[in-house]
Amino acid sequence: MARLVNTPFERLTVGMTAEAHRLCVADDLYIFAHASGNLNPMHLPERDGDGDGQVEAFAPSMWVGALISAVLGNQLPGPGTLYLSQTLTFVDRAQAGDALIASVRVAEKRAERVVRMETWVTRADGRRVAEGEALVRAPALDQTVSIDDMPGLTVQRHVHFDRLIAEAEPLPPIPTAVVAPEEANALGGAVLAAAHTLIDPILIGDRAKIKAAAEALGNPLDRLLDAYPIIDIPDHAAAAAEGVALVRKGRAKALMKGHLHTDELLGAVVKRDGGLRTGRRLSHVFVMDVPGLPHLLLVSDAAINIAPDLEAKVDITQNAIDLARALGIETPKVGVLSAVETVNPKIPSTIDAAVLSKMAERGQITGGLVDGPLAMDNAMDMEAAKTKGIKSMVAGRADIMIVPNLEAGNILAKELVFAAHAEAGGLVLGAACPVILTSRADDDKARLASCAVAALYASWQGRSRK
Repeated sequence: MARLVNTPFERLTVGMTAEAHRLCVADDLYIFAHASGNLNPMHLPERDGDGDGQVEAFAPSMWVGALISAVLGNQLPGPGTLYLSQTLTFVDRAQAGDALIASVRVAEKRAERVVRMETWVTRADGRRVAEGEALVRAPALDQTVSIDDMPGLTVQRHVHFDRLIAEAEPLPPIPTAVVAPEEANALGGAVLAAAHTLIDPILIGDRAKIKAAAEALGNPLDRLLDAYPIIDIPDHAAAAAEGVALVRKGRAKALMKGHLHTDELLGAVVKRDGGLRTGRRLSHVFVMDVPGLPHLLLVSDAAINIAPDLEAKVDITQNAIDLARALGIETPKVGVLSAVETVNPKIPSTIDAAVLSKMAERGQITGGLVDGPLAMDNAMDMEAAKTKGIKSMVAGRADIMIVPNLEAGNILAKELVFAAHAEAGGLVLGAACPVILTSRADDDKARLASCAVAALYASWQGRSRK
């Protein structure tokens, strides 16, 4: 149990010292900005605060000062201490990545439990960042405080999606057949992606409904018509068929779902005659940006294959590996999930997982490291994997989660979105072109990310075929 112990006024002696070591990280700067309201871009990572083209990310001076406050309140004198005054001179700047040492020294004891403290903060190499004096009222009595129940903090950032969008924007926009963009969110997602040069939309649907959606967005139809062609087909099944036909003719390189049922769009894609079938099973991949996770997480299949057999899972796994590689993960680590991490004939998904692992070893699934069965905890967490005695290149560090069935995948993906505050983009693979699936619940970042993923995947496919 972690505890803080103080030194009451009577036991303080001149010359007593204490120090605390702290590595300044980017999350410290975000947390301080939120807590203080100081949004000066000089102190925010990934922002150019002074317009010189460099991102300095200087720690706010008062954050540096707060390190001294922490030593006074936690160590010397410790719990029960009250600040009376603090003088500080900031002789240098701290930055994210600096190892800092905050130090205090008892300089003088005065009446009424007032103590004058010398205070300073240095880098690990001894160079001072700040120095000054504090007057504090020291505690009168011994006090010990447990800190085990202190709540933790998670900084909610989606830096991975920002990277994907930044990497996709310089690519040529993909000509994209947007089927039934007849509602404001559906049309807005396509227009937003076009503004970011991710797609070049061809709008297919009921012209009157597209006009109403444009007006709801505050984007007059004549301006929309100047930018994007509209093919007036009110029937959704016919609109989906037209989108597929545009891909077959080479006018479009991707499909995007608008305001229609997924089944209607994919029904046209999987038609034996005139569809976009390839030799591989269609599957959906969620690409997830999870706060606190240092890498993208892919989850498949959570939207198309309800109860996939082993043959379908082979394609599901290969599709996900291909997408991960397109997104810059050179050798994706694939965790095949089940309820347990051991093969149990009574749990069929454990057998499928073991077979998929062996197939990857034998080159029947390529491009990634595949291991399973793995339970969710030991696929995601190194300590959980060590506790279970699992030795694997995948356990604890999986980039891709292959789920047993659609129910498990859908629950996992939505739990990450609504409980862990993840952003999720989605793509259907296995057809002759990527199919962008968006949901009415998606925000702008998720819609942009789905289009960015499609652009990066299409670019990777083009390079792979050469």
